[in-house]
Order: sequence, then structure tokens, then C-alpha cells
Amino acid sequence: MNKQKALLPITTFAMMFSFAVWAVFSPLASTFQQMYGLTSTQKSILVAIPVLLGSVMRLPLGIWTDRIGGRRLFSLLLLFLVIPLVGAGFADSYAMLLFWAFFIGMAGTSFAISVTFVSRLTPPEKQGTALGINAMGNFGTAVAAFSVPSIAAAFGVPWAFWGMIIPVVVMLVLVWFFTPDMPKPKQQKTVRESLSVLKYKHTWTLSLFYFVTFGAFVAFGIYLPSLLVDLYGLTPVDAGMRAAGFTVLATLARPVGGYLGDKIGAERVLTFVYAGMTIGALVIAFGMENIWVMTAACLFVAVMSGLGNGAVFKLVPQLFPAETGAVTGLVGAWGGLGGFFPPIVMGIIKDATGSYVLGFLLLSLFTLICFLLNRLVFGKKAGEPAKRFAS
Repeated sequence: MNKQKALLPITTFAMMFSFAVWAVFSPLASTFQQMYGLTSTQKSILVAIPVLLGSVMRLPLGIWTDRIGGRRLFSLLLLFLVIPLVGAGFADSYAMLLFWAFFIGMAGTSFAISVTFVSRLTPPEKQGTALGINAMGNFGTAVAAFSVPSIAAAFGVPWAFWGMIIPVVVMLVLVWFFTPDMPKPKQQKTVRESLSVLKYKHTWTLSLFYFVTFGAFVAFGIYLPSLLVDLYGLTPVDAGMRAAGFTVLATLARPVGGYLGDKIGAERVLTFVYAGMTIGALVIAFGMENIWVMTAACLFVAVMSGLGNGAVFKLVPQLFPAETGAVTGLVGAWGGLGGFFPPIVMGIIKDATGSYVLGFLLLSLFTLICFLLNRLVFGKKAGEPAKRFAS
């Protein structure tokens, strides 16, 4: 097997199953709420906890991928995930669920490893498209939404966790034996040198952009099942299937965002994206009582967030070709944190006001800020190579 050609499909599927692990608690949240008598806030914390570690650890794992290589680090991550999956299946209290959920969060770091791995072995002119395809591993959130409720209903809740071990081990074997080693950097950077990217303004601009686009993707992906059960009284299986539609659409839109970034410029794509998300969030806020309006608006936001995710990560290797791992880790971390806070905020808002309207109004405000910032930072320079403005 040509390991170079196998790299993209194997890393994409490895990230997909890692993301399925990362999202495994989401479709079960309403079940656990009934089992342990949880409040909306407690349920939201359980759903959000895996996002926390998976976000914070993206930065060091992005740096380590540059240092020790994607094949080794990805294999170690997949091996580690077996432990919390086994533990979660045996959990018998809310506290133990939180404990194992925290460590299951490491699955979210697969993004930083995979993106760095692929970008380092892909020609610059093809990076937007390749990274867009690679990031279709986000589809794992939909895999969890599709499969986890059905597995839990058929075999019991513990097997929703234990069943995930099989694809994780299969991908561990494929990554270790059938992907190439990354070229060693000409000189090893210290952690301090790797973190020097923090001084660039575009590091923080891209972090904010991804905080909103990927944060929306994660937040919708993990919270929609609970939201749909609460709003419309759907069964967990039905809500999971509907929420999976959001994830599928956003994931399919991501490579399109990367491709359009290659062709017309990521800055132009983001202008369209943030305008669309602002409108979509407002429609959800004031139309969520109607399931058809809610469905249409959520699917529209799915497309916009997917396009935005692809466009942002077209800019990362373009702006920072020599520090892709560090910037990928940092931007990815902020994106993950963008998915951590909204479910908790939504739970608190629901407990305090009895409604989710304020939460979606806040989303609309954040996307409007990103629209204005994108126009300010990139608007007048959209026709020129972005890398000229890296510092």
C-alpha cells in the first residue's frame, strides 16, 4: 500500500471515530437525566465536559505532532481512548460519568493531530481541499448521534461505550502500520519558540473566528439532541437522528469551504458565512416554537458553520506555513472551547428563564462581531495573499 495515498483516508476515518467517542455522551444525555434526576444545567455540564479537555489539549498535541510525528501520536491517542471507554461503561453515578467524560474528551485532540499530519505532507496549493476532506472526520459526531441511542436501546447503555472500542482499535492498527512518518523538522523548536505564534494578531483573529464557527458546530452537534427532546418531546433516537442531519450537512460543507478558500479566498467566504449565521441565529431565536422553522434555520446554520470551518483552516497553513502545528492546536483549542461554553450557558438560561431565546440571541451577536472583524482585518486585502499580513 502506498502510505502517502493512504494518509488522507486513514486519518479522516481515524478522526471520525475519535469524534464519535468525543460525542458519545450527547445522545445519552436525556437518558442520564432521567436515570439520575439531573437538572438542565447538570445535564449540560455532562455533555460539555468532554469538550473541555479535548479543547485545551489541542495546543500541546499540535506542538507535539510537529515534534514526534503524527503516526506515533495518533496511535498513542487511540490506544489511550480504550481506557475511559471501558470505565464509562461501568460508571454507576453522575460523579463517575463526569470523571470518565473528562478523559473521553482527549478524543477531541485528534483534530489537531490529524490536521497537522495532513498539512505537513500536502502541497500548499492543495491544502485547503485536503484539509477540508480531512476535517470530514467531524462526521463522527453524526455517527454517535445515529448509532449510540440505538445501541443503548438494543444492548444497554454500557455497550454504547464498549462498542466504540472496536473501531478505535481498528483505526489504531491502520494508523500505526499504514500511514507514513512525517519529515523531521530541520531544527527542534522549544515550547517557548512554538508558542511565539501568540504574538501574531492573526493567531487571535483566527482563534475567534474558529471559536464561533467550530464552536457552533460542536455546540449544535452535542446539544441539539437534548434541545429537541426538551422542545418537542421527541424520543432520544428520533432527536439523535435529526441532530445527525445537522452534523452531516456541516461536515459535507467543510471541504466546500476549503475548496472555495483555494479558489476565491477564505476572507470572502467568511464574509458570507458570518452574515448568514447572524441571520440564522435570529430566525432560530424567534421561530423555534415551530419545528419546521427550527429545522430549516438549523440546517442553514449547519451549512454556514461548515463553510466557515473549512475557510478558517485554509488560512492557517497559508498564514503560518512554518508553525502549522502550534497554530492548529491553538485555533483548534479555541474552536473546541467555543463548543464547551454554549451548552452550559443554554442550560443555565433554560433553568433561569424557561426559554432558550437569549442563548441564540447571544450567538447572533457573536457572529455579527466576527463579520465586522473579518471586514476590518481582511476586507480591504481580500485580493492579496493573506500570508503578507501574518505579523
